[in-house]
Amino acid sequence: MKAIVTVIGKDKSGIIAKVSAALAEREVNIEDISQTIVQGNFTMIMLCDLGDKITVAELSDDLAETGKEAGVAIRVQHEDIFNAMHKI
Repeated sequence: MKAIVTVIGKDKSGIIAKVSAALAEREVNIEDISQTIVQGNFTMIMLCDLGDKITVAELSDDLAETGKEAGVAIRVQHEDIFNAMHKI
C-alpha cells in the first residue's frame, strides 16, 4: 500500500533525518520526496510504500509523535485519497 506523507513547520535542522528515521524504523520505503523552504517554513511531501506491516492509520499515529518531537505537523494519507482530492 502506498501513502502520501506531508510535513509542514518552521524550518530547523534535523527534520528530514527525524522523519526518515521514523519511517525506516517501521520498514516504510520512501519512493519519492520533494522538499522546499518558503519564507522560513519547511514543507515536504513523500510518496511512501508501507508494505504490509503497517496501516495508514498506524503510521499516522506513530508519526504524530515524531512530529511533536520535531516541532512540525505530519499528515499521512492513502495515495488513492490524496489523488482523488487533487484531481481536477
